[in-house]
Formats: sequence, C-alpha cells, structure tokens
Amino acid sequence: MRSTEDSPPAITTKDSPAPFVDTVTRLVDLITARGMKVFMVIDRTAEARAVGLLLRPTTLVVFGNPVAGTAVMAAAPLAALDLPMKILVWADGDATKVSYLSPTALAARYQLDPDIAQNLAGVDPLTDALVAP
Repeated sequence: MRSTEDSPPAITTKDSPAPFVDTVTRLVDLITARGMKVFMVIDRTAEARAVGLLLRPTTLVVFGNPVAGTAVMAAAPLAALDLPMKILVWADGDATKVSYLSPTALAARYQLDPDIAQNLAGVDPLTDALVAP
C-alpha cells in the first residue's frame, strides 16, 4: 500500500528507548498482561545464523486476541492473510525500532466497518506503552 498525503502510512515505526532484547521481552510481557495471546516469536537473526547468514537483530512477534480477530475474519475472510497481528522489533544501528502494519491500513485494505475495525486498534496503545520511557 502506498501512502499519499490523504492516507496514513501503511507501516507504523516507533523508536524504543530500550535495548533490542529488552524491547522484545517487554513486548511479550505487555501482550500477555493485556490478556492477548502470543502465538509465536520468530528470532529471524537466529534463523539466518542457522543457515550461515548474518542479519541485524530482528524478531517478529505474532499475537492477537482470538475473539477480536475472529470477528474481523468473519466480516472479511481475507483478513486472515494479515491476522494475527505482527510486530517487528529490529535494530537500526544502535537504535531499536518497533514496526507494524497500521490498524487504519488494515481496516482500509479489507473495507472494515468502523465497529469491526476497532478490534485492530489495540496495537497502537500497546506499542505506545512499549516505547514509553
């Protein structure tokens, strides 16, 4: 999805004040504390290393709320291509970044009714809490 002046960017990226490993750990803890399910944590750096390649610290956290996600997929079956939600934690030099597909972009992609789109909105406050000093 391309961004225009009239549309929000599809990818949201925030700076984490914490080191990479601490950011990943805190993200998983926050997801769990908010009653959501962590489906998978993929250490992409370790996977690259396992095949003899180098990759900056990069971890993908796959998570969601099955009740909220099911409602979205019931309204728009192809939303299952993007759900559960994913947050990428990655190193950019000495900085730690947190990136995800914006809930607004997801809602627009699947033309979700605003009431159903609200089911995706929790990722913004979650990541705000994650990157708060």
